[in-house]
Amino acid sequence: MNENPILWTPTAERAEASQLAAYQNWLRQTKGLEFASYNELWSWSTTDLEAFWQSICDYFDLKFSATASTVLADRKMPGAKWFPGAQLNWAENILAGRGVDVGNQALIVHSETFGRSELSWVELRAQVASLASHLRDMGVGQGDRVAAILPNTESAIIACLAASSLGAIWSLCAPDMGHVAILDRFRQIKPKVLIYQDSYLHGGKEISRQDEMAKVVAGLPSLEHHIYAATNDLPAPTGSVAWSGLLNTAAELSFAQVDFDHPLWIVYSSGTTGNPKPIVHGHGGILLEGSKQSLHLDLAPGSRFCWLTSSGWVMWNLQLGALGQGVTVMLYDRAPNYPDMLDIWRRVADERMSYFGAGAAFFTACAKSGIEPGANLDLTSLVSLGATGSPMTSDAYDWVYRSVSADIWLAPVSGGTDFCGAFVGGNVMLPVRAGEMQARALGNAVRAFDPFGAELTGEVGELVCTEPLPSMPLFFWGDEDGSRLRESYFETYPGIWRHGDWISFTAEGGSVIYGRSDATINRRGLRLGSSEIYQAVEALPEIQDSLVVDLEFLGKDSFMPLFVVLTEPGSLDEGLKDQIKSSIREFVSARFVPDEIIEVAEIPRTLSGKKLEVPVKKLLLGGDPAKVVNRDSMVNPDSFDLFISYANDRKH
Repeated sequence: MNENPILWTPTAERAEASQLAAYQNWLRQTKGLEFASYNELWSWSTTDLEAFWQSICDYFDLKFSATASTVLADRKMPGAKWFPGAQLNWAENILAGRGVDVGNQALIVHSETFGRSELSWVELRAQVASLASHLRDMGVGQGDRVAAILPNTESAIIACLAASSLGAIWSLCAPDMGHVAILDRFRQIKPKVLIYQDSYLHGGKEISRQDEMAKVVAGLPSLEHHIYAATNDLPAPTGSVAWSGLLNTAAELSFAQVDFDHPLWIVYSSGTTGNPKPIVHGHGGILLEGSKQSLHLDLAPGSRFCWLTSSGWVMWNLQLGALGQGVTVMLYDRAPNYPDMLDIWRRVADERMSYFGAGAAFFTACAKSGIEPGANLDLTSLVSLGATGSPMTSDAYDWVYRSVSADIWLAPVSGGTDFCGAFVGGNVMLPVRAGEMQARALGNAVRAFDPFGAELTGEVGELVCTEPLPSMPLFFWGDEDGSRLRESYFETYPGIWRHGDWISFTAEGGSVIYGRSDATINRRGLRLGSSEIYQAVEALPEIQDSLVVDLEFLGKDSFMPLFVVLTEPGSLDEGLKDQIKSSIREFVSARFVPDEIIEVAEIPRTLSGKKLEVPVKKLLLGGDPAKVVNRDSMVNPDSFDLFISYANDRKH
C-alpha cells in the first residue's frame, strides 16, 4: 500500500477537460480502444508500439509529405528503424502551431539584456523565412551544420527553426560556457555557420564574452560564415554578418522534405571520459516525442507556457515542442534571483502563464529563501507546475502547496538529453503524492532493474527502458561503428537502455528518482562529463591528478567535491584553490565550480588506469566501503583509505 500522502486530487472537470482524456476519448471513438485505467493504457502503448506511435501521428494530425511503408521495421535497441519511407519537416510542423490564430502571441521574451518583447505567429514565421533565405544564400543545405552560441531569447528559436526548415542540422551552446567547452563540442561536428552573441547582462552585471567568442571563431576552421548578434550599437566584428540585417527580408516560408530519421539537431551529454557525446536526433522522432509529451504536460492551443532554462539545457528544446502545440511560450533570459527570488514569479503572474516549470533546485531555493508567491502575486492563471533536473524532495512539494497554491497540479518529470524526452512524469487525471512522479510516460517501457536484470517494485534500481523509442539517438556524430553509443547505454543490459539514474516504482506506477547512478556531473539540471573538469584542472602545472564526483541523492543537499593530487604536496592554499576555480570558470562554466577542494596523495584507479569515480561516489553517499569497490581490481588499493576517512568525517 502506498503510504505517501496525497497532496492534490483533480476535480472531475479538470480531469475530463485534459488533453490525456481527449486522447483516450479519441482512441475509443476512432480505434475502438478503451482502457479501465492509466496503467492499462500505458501497458498497451509499450507493447503494441506500432499502433501507439501511429495513433500519435494521427491524433496530432502531423504533416507528412510521404507516408511510411511500416511504423517499426526492426524492433531492437540500438538500431530500431522507425517509419521507413516517410518524409516530413519538423519545423513545418512546429510552425503550423496546431491551428492557432496567426495574429496571436507565439513568443513573449523577458531578457535582462534586451527587455521585454513579443512575437506573433505571423512575425515569427516571417523572421524564420527571412533568415532561412539568407542561410540558403550562404550555401546552407541539407546536412550542413548551423551552430549557435545564444541565450534563451527569440534569436535561438528563430535560428533553430530556420536551419531545420532547410534540412540543416542545428546545435546550440549557452553563452556562459567557456571557449574550451564550446570547442570540444563544435569541433566534432564542423559547422558551416556560427551564430553568436558575445555579451549579455546577468544579475545586474554586464558579462563580456568577446575574447571567448573570438577564440571560438578562430578555433573552427570549418566555418564559412559567422553571424554576430549585437547587444548594442557596435558594428559586427570583421568578417561577421550582422544578425539584425537577416530578419527583415520578405521571403516565402518553405520546408525541405526529409526522411523521418534525417538529423535535426545535435545535443551533448557527456560521459566521464573523452569529448562530450554529440547526440544526433531526427526530425520524426523528436516530433513524435514532443507531441506525445504535450499529453503529459496537458498543453493545448491557448495554453501559456514558461520553463526556467538555460539555452544549454535540453529543457530549452522542450519550449519548441510546446510552441508546436499552438502554445504561447514565455522565454526567460534573466537571473531568477535578481533583484530577488520573486522575479520570475512576478513575470509568470503578469503574463498570465498557465504552466511554469523549473529545475527542482530552483523550487528548493525558493523554499529556503522564505518567499510566498501565492500570497504576494495574482497566480490565478497558473494551474500547472513542472520540475526536473534533479530529484525533488517531499519538502519542496510541501512548499509548493503551502506557498504557491493549494490547488495546483505539480508534476515533476525525469528524462534526459539523450532522447530529448521524459521517461516518467505527469498525468493530470491522477492524484499527486508527496515526493512521487505520477506515471510512466506513454510509449516508454521504463522499469527498475537490479544488477542482474530482474525487475524491481518498491526497491531502488537502475532506470532502464526495455523497448525502443522514436526519439532515441540516431547515432553519435563521428561514432562510425556505433561502439560509443552501445557503450553509453547498452553494455550493462544488452539490448536494453540503461539510463544512469536510480529509480523506484510503486505498485501503482508512481516513481521516485534518487539521483545519478553513474559518474555524470549534474549541477542544477545541467549535465557534464567529469573529463571536461579534469581538462581544466589538470592543465594547471600545480595539479598532477584529480577526481570529481557529484553527490546528488534524494533527501541530501547536492555537493560536489574535487580531490587533487599536487605536484608539490602540501601546497593547497586559498590562492591555489582560487586558481583551480578560475580555470573551471574559464574553460568549462561557473556552474561547475566545486563546493570543496581536497588534497589527496593518490587518485584511486583500476588496474587498467581508470579513475574510480562511481565507487567513490557510492562511498560518499553512504555505501559500505567493503562493497562499493573490489580492491583486487585496483592498481593502488591503499589510496581508497583516505576517501573512507573523508566519508566518515562527512557523517559527523
